[in-house]
Amino acid sequence: MIKKRIVSIFLSSMLIAGTLFVHPVFAEPEFKHEQAFWNKNANVPIFVKEKLAKKHASSNPANALNYLDETDVGIESPEENLKIKSAETDELGMTHIRFQQVKDDVPVDGNEIIVHFNQNNEVVTVNGHYNKNVEEQSINTEAAIKENAALDIAKASVQAPSELSFEPTVELVVYPFEGENYLTYKVNLSFLGDNPGNWFVYVDAHSGKVIDKVNALLHADIIKKQHHKGVGNGVHGDLRHLHTTKEIMKGQGAIFKLYDESHDGLEGIYTYDYNTLEVFENNSASWKDEYQSPAVDAHYNSEKVYEYYWEEHGRNSLDDNGMAIISYVHYGTNYNNAFWNGRFMAYGDGDGEFMVPLSAGLDVAAHEMSHGVITHTANLQYRFQPGALNESFADVFGALVDEDDWEIGEDIMAPAAKAEGRTALRSLSKPSKFPVSEERAPYGSGYYPEHMDEYYDMPLNVDNGGVHVNSSIPNHAAYLIGEQIGKQKLGQIYYRALTVYLTPTSNFSDARNAIVQSAIDLYGEGSAEVQAVESGFDQVGIY
Repeated sequence: MIKKRIVSIFLSSMLIAGTLFVHPVFAEPEFKHEQAFWNKNANVPIFVKEKLAKKHASSNPANALNYLDETDVGIESPEENLKIKSAETDELGMTHIRFQQVKDDVPVDGNEIIVHFNQNNEVVTVNGHYNKNVEEQSINTEAAIKENAALDIAKASVQAPSELSFEPTVELVVYPFEGENYLTYKVNLSFLGDNPGNWFVYVDAHSGKVIDKVNALLHADIIKKQHHKGVGNGVHGDLRHLHTTKEIMKGQGAIFKLYDESHDGLEGIYTYDYNTLEVFENNSASWKDEYQSPAVDAHYNSEKVYEYYWEEHGRNSLDDNGMAIISYVHYGTNYNNAFWNGRFMAYGDGDGEFMVPLSAGLDVAAHEMSHGVITHTANLQYRFQPGALNESFADVFGALVDEDDWEIGEDIMAPAAKAEGRTALRSLSKPSKFPVSEERAPYGSGYYPEHMDEYYDMPLNVDNGGVHVNSSIPNHAAYLIGEQIGKQKLGQIYYRALTVYLTPTSNFSDARNAIVQSAIDLYGEGSAEVQAVESGFDQVGIY
């Protein structure tokens, strides 16, 4: 949720006037600089005071903090109010220093600032979100209740089962919510079952009251192992060539399993049966049984998505550190959905009328796995515009991996749905050809919007504030851009924006700025790619 007085800082390199551009939430504060000039050694204009235009000795956190301290960007005492989170140098030679806003060393949830240096150690861009209200307000950051008590309160508030899928996490944060700033325990609970959840619960660290909660389900003998190639039939009968594992146990012969540990640096790709909670296994290398077909598709598609991120972006799995890629199929009963729960993918079998098993869709797999990439990069909050961007980036990468069209879910629609004209879940090329659900329809036209004039103003308790509906607006912008420059360049630009510029609370305007800046970084100021990005966002009303 976007709060009053949170300053959304984006020093746009597109502007060459003498005023430092700051994207506001409600009112735009003006930050005047003495001089603005073109730095011919970078692809962007820089806006700094003349005394700071000299080259820094290095692109490091200390120099980034000095820049913020000596430049009027509205952050008081950066060394006190910002804590280093990461420092990375990319393939262009740019260094990106990411800071977390803190209050008395306690993180301010969702508020980050990124300082970007060029290869000559000069600051060229600063962006992010910073909460002035938290900075100025006196907040008691000493917790009155213990972590264990907050954990019990959080579990009770979401009716979590006694057995969780993963160990819960508890972090003390300052949480700006509905005009107030609370010291809270941010509790993450992940579980499966009839009502699966990946809950983030904010428990007041003084009173024990639940301030807010959001479900971010983005839905004894030695065994000898051998990498093995198998074949199988997918949901639609497609022949899939699979990388599996052959296990040979002394005295018991060989068994074949749907896990692949053949990729260097990757922990593995694992496909489980939710009904047994075990990795799929078979007596032969041929996976042709109908019950196995959703697993065949999930396993095959997981590797395809992994290969896309590795080959196109040099990213090693969802966390860029080789984390295991895990899928569960046969989730639920007649379950018309798939989700990323923060740690793995789960695919329902569909009801046979509206949907077939959802693992059949390469774009669905790419969408869910991209939520994992988003979690480990910008970590866009799953509500309102940041949540809609979360869904949009997942859709865009779904359409990039499944490069045949601009539809999402065309391979998971059952015959009855197709007969009624529902040939896909969503369309990036023409969002308005599909209706939204009955619950969401009263807040707009009843169809997916493709322009900000059609934006759905939805409460948090409906679709987390419209994350699956309003996402179609930036989706359409991506389509318009991609049609001009091609999917390969679109992917490079969007991946850079996601991993370099966006922060947890970025809104649609922030995304435009980030994507334009990424195009400038990659292809140069005034390039056809930059013009295509600006045109795409102009056409959907995101300025």
